[in-house]
Amino acid sequence: MNIKVKNLSSGISTVTINEPKTYNSLSFKNLKDLIKVFKKLDKDKKTKVIILEGSGRGFSAGHNLKEVKNLKVRNKYQKLFNLCSKLMLQIVEGKKPVIAKVHGAAYAAGCQLVASCDLAYSTKEALFATPGVNIGLFCSTPMVAVSRKINRKPMMKMLLTGEPIKANYAKEIGLINDCFSKSKLNNEVIKVAKKIASKSNLTIKIGKQAFYKQLEMPLRKAYAYTSKMMTLNMMAMDAKEGISAFLEKRKPKWKNK
Repeated sequence: MNIKVKNLSSGISTVTINEPKTYNSLSFKNLKDLIKVFKKLDKDKKTKVIILEGSGRGFSAGHNLKEVKNLKVRNKYQKLFNLCSKLMLQIVEGKKPVIAKVHGAAYAAGCQLVASCDLAYSTKEALFATPGVNIGLFCSTPMVAVSRKINRKPMMKMLLTGEPIKANYAKEIGLINDCFSKSKLNNEVIKVAKKIASKSNLTIKIGKQAFYKQLEMPLRKAYAYTSKMMTLNMMAMDAKEGISAFLEKRKPKWKNK
C-alpha cells in the first residue's frame, strides 16, 4: 500500500502518500486507498486531526499521466475524475480537520488536494500550479477546489498560463495559511494540530460541517441554517462544560457529547 498512516500523540494522525517514483501521483489505486484511509480515520475515535503529506521530492504532481494516456476510453476517464472528486469531497465533508503539509511541488490534482484540505502549510520553496493547459488538458476539476480558496483573477492566471506560483504568493492569495523553512515546517504544523486536537471533537465536527454548507447558501438562508447549528451545538454537554469552565476560570473537560 502506497498510503502510510501513523498515529502520533495527542490524537493526531498523519497520512503519507508514499510513491516518490511517480511524485506521489493520484492514480486509481492511490485515490482508492486514500478514500479508504480517510473514511477509516473519520470513524476512528482516537483521531482528532489528520495531517496529509507526500514523501520524496514533493507533495503530489497530480494524476499519473502514463496511466491517463493508457485509459483511452471515455468511461474510464470519467471514472478517474469521479474518483478524484470523491476523495476531495471525503476530505471536505469528513468530520475531522485535515491539514496539508506541503513540500516541493503540488501540481494539478495535487494542488486540488491542498485546496481541499481545511488548512495548508508549506515550505518556503514549495510550488503550486494548475498546469493542465500546457499539455492540452485544462485543470477543470482542480479549479473547483482552488477557486473556492482564492479570488478569480489569480485563479484565472494560474489556469490560463499554467505557471507555478511560489509559497509566499500562495499565502498572500489564500491558497495556504503560511510557509516556513524546511526545518520548521513539521513543528509548526504539529503545533497547530495539537491546538485543534485540544478542543471538543463534537464542536469541531459541527463547526466544520456548518462552515462548508453555509458558504454555498444565500445570506438569509446561511443565517437561518447556522442559527439552527448553533442551537444544536448549545444543547451538547461540551458547550455547557465549556461555558462553565470559562466562567469558573478553569480548563474544560471535554466529553465529546
